[in-house]
Amino acid sequence: MTPQRLDRERDGKAIRRIWREAGWTAEGHQERALDLCLKRFSGWVARLDGEAESAVLTSPGSMRYQEADLGLCGVMMVATSRVARRQGLAGRLTAAALAEAAGAGMAVAGLGMFEQGFYDRLGFGSMPYLVGLNFDPAKLRVPARFRPPRRLTADDAASMHANRCARMRAHGSAVFDEPAVTEADVRWAKNGFGLGYFEGDRLTHHLFADAEDENGPYSIWWLAYRSGGQLLELLALIAGLSDQVHQVRMPEPLHLQMQDLLDWPLRGLSVTRSAKHEQRFDAVSWQQLRILDLRRCIAATRTTRPVRFNLTLSDPVERYLDGAESVASGWRGIAGEYAVVLDRVSAVEPGHRVGLPKLRASAGAFSRLWAGVRPAASLALTDDLAGPADLLADLDRALPPPPQFDWMF
Repeated sequence: MTPQRLDRERDGKAIRRIWREAGWTAEGHQERALDLCLKRFSGWVARLDGEAESAVLTSPGSMRYQEADLGLCGVMMVATSRVARRQGLAGRLTAAALAEAAGAGMAVAGLGMFEQGFYDRLGFGSMPYLVGLNFDPAKLRVPARFRPPRRLTADDAASMHANRCARMRAHGSAVFDEPAVTEADVRWAKNGFGLGYFEGDRLTHHLFADAEDENGPYSIWWLAYRSGGQLLELLALIAGLSDQVHQVRMPEPLHLQMQDLLDWPLRGLSVTRSAKHEQRFDAVSWQQLRILDLRRCIAATRTTRPVRFNLTLSDPVERYLDGAESVASGWRGIAGEYAVVLDRVSAVEPGHRVGLPKLRASAGAFSRLWAGVRPAASLALTDDLAGPADLLADLDRALPPPPQFDWMF
């Protein structure tokens, strides 16, 4: 079963079955959201007896790295049917999709993982923890007032997507070119709703949420805003729901620490423990990234603390690319020996240079180091990365702060 390009007419019914078998689609509206993805996303499948039994869907976008925007391949779906498990199909299809993305000029790839470990085999490394909060909106104290918002539905998905792409950004944040990325999420939600604010015909800031019950929890999937004042208005809007809603779940916004805005946050954790509407803070890494184009990624790095070193990279994705050499440009991963200069103008060249300290790393570990996920000294303890202590310290001073995609996918 070799990787083949998705044929939407031929493979659509089989992919819908794969999603049902995985337990991902239970409602008609969710299958319609999947159909939207099949129409708009790129895909690879493996067929058994002429029918797709494993599939990968991707969508292009960009990731903010310091001041640069790098091409991002978003791996939106990886699924295998019940009859084709443990055949290595998901790995081979994902590798084929990565090769295609690299050939199309994408510098990095990202995905949401079902469990840590599987995608490490393809050179991915985990992103930082994402802080999630369950809290009583009546405890939210925001130094701002809110105006009556406008209700947003699936008909407003294009405006919501444009607002997400124009939102206030930070290092590591992602955007996607295809508006169907947002529309599929909106149509996927069982009881989804959006609330937002406009200037003329342009949506300036909004939230999208899914309501589980009359008293909550309300699960806020995203906030999109272009200024701190807009963020505070959205938070004030959430607080204004507290006359009926007892619990809100949401990821912590990149630009503040939510605990600063909650009354008695630690008391709330203790008093509500094991209650139906328990207040809780969680920190979990759900997403991973990897470098596809080492040259572009190093060239995007800017630092006032120059570092020069020899780099030996291994990349496990190679073992999944047998038979996929013809895909795109024949990309085989980023393994090799390089000389790296990190400076105001950074560069990487093939081969080692005499006299430079040596760093050894896997593709996943080096991707995490480059992005700023964890310090070099930390990765040397827990990941596949090793080098002299002085070099590790220099890298920690030179590389950026932790990234966040700030877009679940």
